[in-house]
Amino acid sequence: MSDGRSSNQYGNSAGIEVRNLSYHYGKMQALDAVSLTLSNGINMLLGPNGAGKSTLFSLLTGLKTIPRHNVKGVRIKASTKGAAPKPTCEISVRGVNLQNTRTDIMRSMGVVFQQSTLDLDLTVQQNLLYHASLHGISPKTALRNIEDVLLTLSLNNKLNAKVRRLNGGHRRRVELARALLHKPSVLLLDEPTVGLDIESRALIIKHVRTLTEREGLCVLWATHLMDEVTSADNLIVLHAGQVKAQGISNKLCAHYQVGSVAELYRQLTANMEAL
Repeated sequence: MSDGRSSNQYGNSAGIEVRNLSYHYGKMQALDAVSLTLSNGINMLLGPNGAGKSTLFSLLTGLKTIPRHNVKGVRIKASTKGAAPKPTCEISVRGVNLQNTRTDIMRSMGVVFQQSTLDLDLTVQQNLLYHASLHGISPKTALRNIEDVLLTLSLNNKLNAKVRRLNGGHRRRVELARALLHKPSVLLLDEPTVGLDIESRALIIKHVRTLTEREGLCVLWATHLMDEVTSADNLIVLHAGQVKAQGISNKLCAHYQVGSVAELYRQLTANMEAL
């Protein structure tokens, strides 16, 4: 459903294109012919547990391999001339096909996963510099790249602290700083503020929105928290592996004749989980 779809203030540049993406765990279908166009700006992803959000993130980040089957789950056969056809399922980032150039794409992508991936026995600075080294960035350049992030997220005085000693809010801020260290043009955030204290949540939301507007990032933000969705955000509602609606938030609410995102969510998913 795309009745509410329109361009936002960040233009029509497609950061991520997903076409006919299906995925199965045995006989269970996690994603069913999902197609998305994510432009520069904030793209909010809502869906109940089991909707397919984590599977989508795993495919976008290359943790799972895109299957070579059509939208009904039938495996594609090689052509009689010996040339294998292109898979029906496709993901592209900034116009580049993920199947062909995953390494190059990951250089332009920053990710904050739902589960923490920090090394608890290293300091904040060691975690950041290790990530920088994976991208071929010198320590000096790395710290310069995120100097403003560290200040904004109140981490500059935590550089020498071991991650194990940080509270959950500070750890999440470190993960965001790490995701931004190599100056990505696409940012994937999987429940980045869940369970955080008010200060950490507010800092993360404000910084991501400010940075997105300033740098023209394409952000895919999965959340259960309705107040994180603004009226101008591109909103995707995923349920049972299918995209139930995609469009500018206030336009979708108007189309479905509801007064809030929470009402829209309940109408499309019959779920009370995200409020």
